[in-house]
Amino acid sequence: MNRILAYGILAIGVVGVPGAAGQQPTFRGTGDSVRVFVTVTDREGRLVTTLSQNDFEVRDEGRPQPITLFDNTPQPVRLIVMIDVSGSMQGNLPLLRAAAEQLFARLRPDDVARVGTFGREVAMSPVFAHDVERLLSELPDTIAPNAPTPLWRAIDEAMDGFGDEGSEARRVVLVLSDGKDSGPISFRERYVSQAEIVDRARRDDVMVYAIGMRSRGSRPIQPGIGPGGLQAALTADLPDPGLALVAEQTGGGYTEIRFGQDLGAAFAHVADELHSQYLLGFAPPKRDGKVHDIEVRVATRGLKPRARKSYVAPRD
Repeated sequence: MNRILAYGILAIGVVGVPGAAGQQPTFRGTGDSVRVFVTVTDREGRLVTTLSQNDFEVRDEGRPQPITLFDNTPQPVRLIVMIDVSGSMQGNLPLLRAAAEQLFARLRPDDVARVGTFGREVAMSPVFAHDVERLLSELPDTIAPNAPTPLWRAIDEAMDGFGDEGSEARRVVLVLSDGKDSGPISFRERYVSQAEIVDRARRDDVMVYAIGMRSRGSRPIQPGIGPGGLQAALTADLPDPGLALVAEQTGGGYTEIRFGQDLGAAFAHVADELHSQYLLGFAPPKRDGKVHDIEVRVATRGLKPRARKSYVAPRD
């Protein structure tokens, strides 16, 4: 199926945002476009869904580009949810089911998801599904004590999980973790770095969302000796700081849940945001196979756009 036909089918299949009056018509260009999904919020962090194509500007290496593709209707999502099941997550396990149910209940008819876990090993449900009960059945029931946190390897394997099918569909990884990447635990495991995750997400056009939590393990963290040991203890239960950077670079969002805050609301917000984004596209000005920095701007003051920071140009 060529791109023009694929865009036509997608334009027919999408439906409007509920309550979005005065929605702008879909405009799609021909040829291959660089796709950029954009989230726009106001000063209070509320989603803004009523902008038109003329409100946006896209810059490639600092130079404005003609927007050849515009759509502000919800786009289908292929979502992979990766859940940290390291030992420090034992106290967080009771929160997961109710929170995940809020996320899965917000899937639109054309959305599909898979559920994965990472601890002693990285595992994932066999196929994408839409049924809420089936997705909930894939959530973990127990967490092994002292399990590590192979965070970057888990996200890398999640991107493997998209395969080659649905190449025109939006690919999103949502990761929930309370710890820092533990690296490989044996010589048989491949080392994966944060930089590699950013590079691959750019290359494969994957958006990463992350929710960080404080650890709630069964045993309190004991401080070491001296100021350095105390500082290490104070930060030991914090999520990996690289999660926020990966989310920023790929156009996703990062939320850190503190004690007493609602994990379910954070999951629900991710679903709402994914269905409230703008799809912009432009023809790559250079087909050189190199990484290009991009920037999305909006004309209205006080509004903040969030989108991926770069892409790899096609090569003739």
